[in-house]
Amino acid sequence: MIHLKIEPRHTPSRLWQILSPLLALILTLITGCVLFSSLGKPPIAALQTVLISPWLSLYGLTELGVKAAPILLISVGLAVCFQAKVWNIGAEGQLTIGAISASAVALILPNLSLSFNNYILLIFSLLAGIAGGVIWSAIPAILKVRFNANEILTSLMLNYVAISLFNYLLQDLLKDPNGLNFPESALFSEFATLPRLIVGTRLHFGIIFALIAAIIIWGILKLTFFGFSIKVVGSSQGAADYAGINSNKIIILSLLLSGGLAGLAGACEVLGAIGQLRSTISPGYGYTAIITVFIARLNPLGAIFSSLFMAILYVGSELLQIQQRIPLAIAGVFQGILFFFILATELLVNHRINIRSS
Repeated sequence: MIHLKIEPRHTPSRLWQILSPLLALILTLITGCVLFSSLGKPPIAALQTVLISPWLSLYGLTELGVKAAPILLISVGLAVCFQAKVWNIGAEGQLTIGAISASAVALILPNLSLSFNNYILLIFSLLAGIAGGVIWSAIPAILKVRFNANEILTSLMLNYVAISLFNYLLQDLLKDPNGLNFPESALFSEFATLPRLIVGTRLHFGIIFALIAAIIIWGILKLTFFGFSIKVVGSSQGAADYAGINSNKIIILSLLLSGGLAGLAGACEVLGAIGQLRSTISPGYGYTAIITVFIARLNPLGAIFSSLFMAILYVGSELLQIQQRIPLAIAGVFQGILFFFILATELLVNHRINIRSS
């Protein structure tokens, strides 16, 4: 008789820290084949549409950049929080408030850039988006350090508050009076719109911001005392106290930094990819980024590649809907399956499986 026993490791396996995300991806693809077969679709052709087709056209390549930009911006901010063991689940709300704030500035001050004939309005709009995300993330931060409130619950619930506020403003104060009653704002002026990197596509400067943010946050975490403090707070509260590190300060700063980047992601979406405030500014980027950063092992540079993979799922699912008439929600299904396998294979990092026969 064969016995399987799961035993804890003395130290986490560095090999499985690398292999577990890869194993999760492989298991996700296998499950995807089963899923497509159950829908009566050829699994290999469907996977080819999802994973390969986005690379075969200029539209697909540029859309990968458009989708990856907000995911990457949010992911690098979450990497800071999660390394400090601060579980910010409110990035979707912070993105939403960032989009609202940036749009409000772009709509209320449309003549600001005309006076100076430059992009000062765009700069103010981006800064407003960052400020909106920072302010929204400050709420769970203060509740955490002042009342020891669980930041998972407070940040998550604030997502729904942000969405409700968004819907109200889009139906009232920020609604285009000449928009035939559609729930959207007026189009932003040229000076409040992020320039396109490639003419004729939606690819904008947001992807540059995201790549710069990933490099800067990686440098902060690796090379600065603040980055060291984040890791100490995340590994042991007692060690942080012994080293004289102010844990509350680290918690607040990490949440504010994460919120600011999520707010910037929301600002880039409305100022770049969309060009106005609409009812659908995010298909759930804030939640997708949680999966993304775990695939990257909380590494901001690794998040560049995992963000690209999640973008492939979004763009590939759109192509799958067009070519094979499979619902667009398949992207969310893939993300859920992937997250499940990431959590499952994480077991192998801190545990080993012993097979014994008797």
